[in-house]
Amino acid sequence: MLKQWRSLLSRNLSSKTLLSCKWGDARNASCPRGFEPRAAFSTSIQDFAATGNSSANARVFAPYTIFKGKAALSVSPLLPTFSKINSGTGGLRIDRYGCLMLTLWPGFDRKYDWEKRQSFALSPTEVGSLISMGAHDASEFFHDPSMKSINAGQVSKKLYIKALDGDNGYMISLTVTNNIQKSIERLNVPVTTAEFAVLKTACSFALPHIIGWDWLTNQSHKGIEGSPSKVNPKKHLDLEWDR
Repeated sequence: MLKQWRSLLSRNLSSKTLLSCKWGDARNASCPRGFEPRAAFSTSIQDFAATGNSSANARVFAPYTIFKGKAALSVSPLLPTFSKINSGTGGLRIDRYGCLMLTLWPGFDRKYDWEKRQSFALSPTEVGSLISMGAHDASEFFHDPSMKSINAGQVSKKLYIKALDGDNGYMISLTVTNNIQKSIERLNVPVTTAEFAVLKTACSFALPHIIGWDWLTNQSHKGIEGSPSKVNPKKHLDLEWDR
C-alpha cells in the first residue's frame, strides 16, 4: 500500500511539473523541454482566501495557451460591461458585449517575444462561427477600426482558421497590415485536433458569459452593487489594437 501511495504521489508531482508553464512565463521562454503538446492552462488568483473563495475584487487570469515552435496562442474571455437602469429598480442593462481575446506572439527555440504580440477580439457572432467549424471547414475574420471612414485600410487585421489536410488539426493565422508604416506581420500557430476541441469547448462555455446571460440565470450575482465589469465599454477595442 505504501509503495502504491508513493507511486501515485510521484505521478501527481510529475503532472504538476509539466503544467507549471505559467502565463507570465510566456514572455520569455517557457515550457519545459519535452512538454507535449505544449498546451498550458494557468490560473492565478489575487487575495485567494484560505477557504478557497476569492474576494469580490480579486482578479482571475485563466487563459488557455498553446505553445508551438515559432509562435504561441492564448485565448481568454473579456466580460461585457453594464450600466445601472435609472428607474429606481436597481437593475442593470448591458452596454457592450464581451469578447474572446486571441493573442499571438512569435517565438523561436522555445523563447517567445511578448513585446511583438498581436491581438484579435472575437465578437459573440465570430465565436459562434468558430464553434460551428467542422473537421474540413475554414473561417476568416476581418477587422478594421476605421472601416467606412476616410481612414479605412490604414491598419487592418485578418484572422484565418483552416482545417489541415488529413485531419491533422488546424492552422490559426493572423495577418496585421499597417499601410501607414508599410509593414505586414504574420503569425501562424498550428493546433492539434485535441487542442482545437478544447478551444471550441471553452468558447462554448464562455459564450453565455460574454453576452451577459449568466447574470440573468446566476442568482449569486443578485445584490452585488455597481457594474459587474469595471472595464470601460470602449476598452475592448483598445485592447485589440494596443500593445
